Amino acid sequence: MTDAGRSDDATPLPQRVGDKLRAERERQGMSLEEIAARTRVPLRHLEAIEASNYGALPSPTYAVGFVRAYARALGANEVVLASEVRVEALKAPRAQPQYQPYEIADPARVPSRGLVIGAAGLGLAVVILAILWFATGLLRGGTPAETPSVAVAVPAARPTAAPTPAGNGQVTLVATGEVWLRVYDATNKTLFLGTMKPGDRFDVPPTADNPMINVGRPDKLQVTLNGSNLPPLGTGERAIKDVPVGAAALAGRTTPQPGATPTPAAAPALTTRRDVPPAFATAPAEQ
Repeated sequence: MTDAGRSDDATPLPQRVGDKLRAERERQGMSLEEIAARTRVPLRHLEAIEASNYGALPSPTYAVGFVRAYARALGANEVVLASEVRVEALKAPRAQPQYQPYEIADPARVPSRGLVIGAAGLGLAVVILAILWFATGLLRGGTPAETPSVAVAVPAARPTAAPTPAGNGQVTLVATGEVWLRVYDATNKTLFLGTMKPGDRFDVPPTADNPMINVGRPDKLQVTLNGSNLPPLGTGERAIKDVPVGAAALAGRTTPQPGATPTPAAAPALTTRRDVPPAFATAPAEQ
């Protein structure tokens, strides 16, 4: 009994809250980093609690909250420990806050006016490019009613004087009414883009690589091959897209209508109309 009593006297029980928490943590074989991960309390604050350095904590209230979280992670009595640490924290000396002098902003660190204007211009350019990309996507999707009509000046080849074989002939697109269309080749290069008025015409370049068409109202577009009218590309009930309009494709798809006049000037779509300016009827080749 005497030895046991001496052993108890040689190992005094921890009195401070920090000592109690550290002793319980070590008994459970846990590191201070594990406690920090469980409680989300910064490691430096846990170290201050175990050292009873409450002056390093923001306030006694924080000390009580951190001790509660620490004790809860260990399964200790958080109510008793929080009560004890409140007394210890109030008695602990507080470190005087050290204020740093206010540093006036250095004008050299402020972005220059030119840099701000350049950044704003770059942002505006990005917005414009995004709008153009979106508009191009609508044009490719075959929705001409929702896209603005933009006419692209493309030099039109004049019709040849002498007839040529159907596979290498001249394809001409003549508008019989107001119609939007886009003509492009196999590489998606635009050959024509815009809205044609009645009587307007466009000669598909014979050298174009597999020219195709995207048109909203194919029934308002007269297609001629070497001056002879071909059947319409569609009924007009819906838009068509990626339809070949090369001479070889049209010759293999259908044959010219018999009895058609050999020159575009005598085609019914090019006669003088009240809603068409005289220039369209008298000189269609210049459109």
